[in-house]
Parts: sequence; structure tokens; C-alpha cells
Amino acid sequence: MSQGLEEVQLRPTAPKPVAVIDIGTTSIRMAIAEIDEQGGVRVLETLQQAVSLGKDTFTTGRISKLTIEECVRVLRIYRQMLTEYQILLPEQIRVIATSAVREAANRLSFLDRIYIATGLQIEPIDEAEETRITYLGILPYLRSEPALATGKTIVIEIGGGSTELLVVRDRNVLYSNSYRLGSLRLRETLEAYNAPAGKVREFMESQIERTVSQILEHVTPEESCEMIALGGDMRFATYNLVPNWVPNKLASVPLAALEKFTNRILEMSEDELVRCFPISYPDADTVGPALLTYVALARSFKLKNVLVTNTNLRDGLLKSMATDSIWTEEFSNQIIRSGIDLGRKYHFDEKHARQVAETTRQLFEQLRPQHQLDHRFAVILYIAALLHEIGLYVGFASHHKHTMYLIRNSELFGLGRKEVLLAAIVARYYRRASPQPSHEGYATLDRDERVAVSKLAAMLRIAVALNDSRSQRINNIRCDIKANRLVISVLNVQDISLEQLALRQNASLFEDVFGLQVQLRAIRGEAG
Repeated sequence: MSQGLEEVQLRPTAPKPVAVIDIGTTSIRMAIAEIDEQGGVRVLETLQQAVSLGKDTFTTGRISKLTIEECVRVLRIYRQMLTEYQILLPEQIRVIATSAVREAANRLSFLDRIYIATGLQIEPIDEAEETRITYLGILPYLRSEPALATGKTIVIEIGGGSTELLVVRDRNVLYSNSYRLGSLRLRETLEAYNAPAGKVREFMESQIERTVSQILEHVTPEESCEMIALGGDMRFATYNLVPNWVPNKLASVPLAALEKFTNRILEMSEDELVRCFPISYPDADTVGPALLTYVALARSFKLKNVLVTNTNLRDGLLKSMATDSIWTEEFSNQIIRSGIDLGRKYHFDEKHARQVAETTRQLFEQLRPQHQLDHRFAVILYIAALLHEIGLYVGFASHHKHTMYLIRNSELFGLGRKEVLLAAIVARYYRRASPQPSHEGYATLDRDERVAVSKLAAMLRIAVALNDSRSQRINNIRCDIKANRLVISVLNVQDISLEQLALRQNASLFEDVFGLQVQLRAIRGEAG
């Protein structure tokens, strides 16, 4: 009996079926996969249906009723397939939408119509979320390819509405940004200006060159530089230029061959492209501008070859579902690195900032039963702690408000606009007034976000008080809840009178939020 039970417990767990749907500018794509107990992903089926969402948004600013109903038709078909695969629960499905939906004036009506018709909840993701997902997708190549381990790697994807850029060295993200240059957006701009046929390429190159110049302001070409090109347009070119390409491997495409192929594509009409290649009309409309942009970027970085991967947005989404969270330790460290770079830009006291941030990490981990916030908020708190004094770069008076402004208007790799706002507001409350409904930024948050900000700001104030001496002497703390008190024990520090005084001055927010009085005591000779 006991032996039989043990055998049942040791039996491997069945793989979990999941699905991701990507609503893009020219098509709706779905990937169905299985995730095993080790977090491995096996794709079972992929589907793609052309729908010209971007054509609507980038010309009229709205998604037409006709296009919305076409999306409903496609997603109903996808929903039926999910039922056949027994993918029924919300946690098994993630549906995201990019710029074409994000920028549409009737975005909410579109989301509601899809939900009513299919039950699918669509998440319009911002540029930072796209970058996060892209990073997860290419991470295996950054780990396994020796050529990408030492030099600078530029990861670029020309989408229908925007260009996403990621610069990595030794798996560390050096720079990331999104530019409003997309193949479909470029094509629609040409039509809006009614550019003469003979001037179309010249006009496109002018627009592309403008964005390339912006990129070169932040990314300097180097001899050891490599470029990884993502996106369906580049995969289309690679399949035609590298006949023996194994999709799960990096392909190396000679720039000269890519440029020649691009010239051929640009000389053909949409009808000719559809007749000559297995390509839809929406894709035929965008492939030329996209390839021209890749060529211009590769040339600007003085490359002879372009690396191409079959990785796409859905691969990154599946990877995030497999790990149960996109906020892995490695990814969180990339966000923190970006925060440190921002702090250095404003000449912050790095030792003090790191010390305060590490103290918030300990507080967050030890007070999980009290705050009940997920790991995303741990990263937001850490960033707020790192940057809480950067407003001093502007001046001492009201520097907490300057801090909020600087963070809110900065790019932090991996953090979306809402997460940057939350970090900015938390940092703003490290001193002075407690959060008030009338305060800028705070008033725009929903109730759960306001509560989270209050909890994080309360912990940040405790961390700042514990490091009031700026001596970096308090490295390890232990938190114990006793009755209605939070007792913070400090190991092997003889005199904590300065910190106790600072705590009395800064603990009121914590007491109001958590209902716990804070007591600080020193302990000698105990293990940490």
C-alpha cells in the first residue's frame, strides 16, 4: 500500500497545455504549446490569420467596425481550437495586443467587443513589455552562442508600428528603446503624402535615416558588434536567402545578399509579390519598408552579415508562462542595472543608494505576510530606493518631488509606463508628506495601486531611517512581529541611537499603513 502511494507520487506530472495569442498590426497569430514540470516548452501548433488592424489605426486613428468583426471571426475560430485542446482556464491563455490596438482611439470598445464575443481578455502591452518579452525570447541564444558572449549585440525588430531596439553585452542590457518607425506606419505615411511612384524609395530612405540617426546617438558602432534581426519580414528574407536554414538556429545572412533581395522586393508590386512568394497581401505591403530599414541599420553599424532568429513574441510569452513569471531573478537584475545607470547619470550617492535598496529587499522578503505583494513590487521598491535622492541633482529644496519627476520621465529597461510611475511615486514619498489623493500622479492610481504605493513607501522610509548614518554599518536585519509591534533586530552594531531617532521620525507612515509600532534593537553575537 505504502509502496503504491510512493509510486503515484513519483509519477511525472502531465505537461500543461497553454496558448498565447498575439494581435499585431497585420495579423493575429496563435501558438499552442505544452509546458512540462521542468519549465520546458514544446510548441504543438501555430496559426496565423491576416487582419489589417494597423491600416485602420495608422490612417484614421480608429479600428473600423468591419475590422473588429473580422477579429471576432478569427478569435472565435481560435477559441474553438483551444476548446479542442482542453485549454479552457484563463491562466492557460494569454492574449496580447501591440501598437495597432494600443494606439487606437476606440481601444476600449474593441477590447469589450472581443471579450463579449469570445470571452478572451486582451492585454494591450506597452513598448517596455514588448522589450521584456523579446529579451526572454532571445536569452537562450545569448547564453549559448560564443560569438554573442563577448561583444556588443544589437537586437532589432521592425514591427508594423514601431522599431524595438535592445543592446546587450554579456547578457547585460546596456540600452533599450522603442522608435515610432514601423513598416506599415511608414507605408501609410507614404500614402497620406501621396508620394510620386518614382520618389517612394527616396522618401522611405529619408524617414528611415532619421530614425537611424537617433539610434546612433545612443549606440556607437564597434568592431565586435553583432546584430540579431527579429520579425516576420526578416524571417521571410532568410528563408529565401538561406535555403538550408534550421529555424531553431541563428542564421547568418550576408548584407550584400540581403540588400540585393531588398532591391528586388521593392521593385515588385503587391500582386507580383503574392504571386511569386507564399505571402499575404498585408505582409506584401510591409516587407519592402521593413527590409530596407534592416539594411540601413546593418550598414550604419558597418556589418557584413546579419544574424536572424526564428524567435518571436509568442516564444517569449510562452517562456514567461513556463517560468510562472516574467520577473525572474536574471531579468530583475537587468532592471536594477538600468536603475543604477540612471542614478549615475544624476551623480547619486551610489553606496548609500545601494545600501538603502538592499535594506528594502530584506524588509520586503521578511514582511511578505504583512504586505502580500508579488515580486513585481519588490523590483519597483528596489528601484525607488536606488533612485530616491536623484532629485538632489536639481536642488535640495523639494528634491523628493524632483526625484519623482526625473524617474517618471526616464527610460528604465523592463519597466512599463505604469511601473515607472509607481517607482517614481514611491520614491517621492521617502520623506515629508504621506500620500494624499490630491498629489500629482498618486490621484491617477486605482485603489490597489494606491495601497501598494503606501506599503512600499512605508518600507522605504524604514530603510532610509536604518541607514541615516550613511556609514553602511547595518547590513543584516531580522524582523519579528510581536503583538502590535514590528521589532527590527540589528546584529553587531554597538550604537544605534542615531537610527532609533531617525526611525521615530520616519515610522509614522508604516504604523498607519500596517498598524504596527516599530522598535529597533541591537543584538550582539547572534547568528544573522
